[in-house]
Amino acid sequence: MNQTPSRPIASVLIVEDHPLFSDALSITLQIVGGISSVRTSSSIAECLGQLALGPQPDAVFLDLNLPDADGLDGLLKVRKAAPDAALLIVSSLTSPAIVSAAIEFGASGYVPKHSQRQVFQDALARIGRGEIYLPDGFATAEPAGAKPLALTRDRLESLTAQQSKILSLISEGKLNKQIAHDLDIAESTVKAHVTVIMRKLGVQNRTQAVLAAQAARFDSLAAR
Repeated sequence: MNQTPSRPIASVLIVEDHPLFSDALSITLQIVGGISSVRTSSSIAECLGQLALGPQPDAVFLDLNLPDADGLDGLLKVRKAAPDAALLIVSSLTSPAIVSAAIEFGASGYVPKHSQRQVFQDALARIGRGEIYLPDGFATAEPAGAKPLALTRDRLESLTAQQSKILSLISEGKLNKQIAHDLDIAESTVKAHVTVIMRKLGVQNRTQAVLAAQAARFDSLAAR
């Protein structure tokens, strides 16, 4: 579980694919938090592009249900791209197992989408102090196998962006030749990446690699 350093939240990047909610959240943050800079993006890819261009926001407000995110992999990518920013999940998914896993994967807090303005105000204050935020009375559940989940998180975070892409394509059932074509790289390069991926994940074959990747999927978490 990670905590970000204490600092005032003056700039926020919202990652949300529903324009109406994104606009409403932007207005809410400016009203209740006095946020001077609010940027928006509608996908993980767009978010990562903005983070690469800079400037880095003080906080990222991330929806988990995005077209180009599979489970918690989007959270991991944003966490890696903005390691110093507070990362608050704003989601309609409120399963205790998913909330707990999101915090374990590096989120600074979790706010249900239906929350009132006061909740967002409280969340801004808490994450601005470098603390973890959960709404009052919001119970988390220690996922079964929490230590293996933390180990999986660390191993997935160790993958490079290219290795993460290759693992995603392996999870889709694609062979090395197909992956090489999709990514426009040599098949020998794919084979080399697959070898490194399996070593980093601590697995012996492609099936085990897929199972490791699926450990961060919502359906896997909900079944815990």
